[in-house]
Amino acid sequence: MRPLTDEDFARALATFSHTAFRLELQPVYSEPSEHDTVAKFVSGEPEVPTEVEGLRQWFAQISEQTAAGKHIERVRVQEDPPTDYQRWERWIGAWNIKAGETLRYMTRATAHEVGLLPAAGDRDWWLLDSDRLLVMYFDEAGHRIRNELITDPEAVVQACAWRDLAVHYSVPDQVRDIAA
Repeated sequence: MRPLTDEDFARALATFSHTAFRLELQPVYSEPSEHDTVAKFVSGEPEVPTEVEGLRQWFAQISEQTAAGKHIERVRVQEDPPTDYQRWERWIGAWNIKAGETLRYMTRATAHEVGLLPAAGDRDWWLLDSDRLLVMYFDEAGHRIRNELITDPEAVVQACAWRDLAVHYSVPDQVRDIAA
């Protein structure tokens, strides 16, 4: 395990060779760059995600990577009913899909039924090229407090198995028309 700075983390997500898979397990994420846009959504006055600088940059990165033949996928394990933050995630998911990302969802109950939880733990991670993990640690309020790079083959193989389980038992996001 090696601690990653935010810059190292961003560089890894920008430079993987073939595949990136994320497992999302948190009921809420407290990312400073998302605070205002989530609040607007919850108040019933949603802001078009492409008008938010950080989101616009993420969508552009996904578009470039998928146009280059890379595959980006995530499974979001969500509450039933979803939290306000998770409802916002589902809404902006249409822009992720338009950019080229594959989104899938599973309820927390299903994750327990199929054995993904509690086995996969309570940390989110990106599995890059099926050979390294970017593990994200969060506090109880959803603030990301640190990132680590893991290349241990046993841990990576386990993450590959959890990815396969999550993809198999999750459902794809439904494509919706959005304004560009």
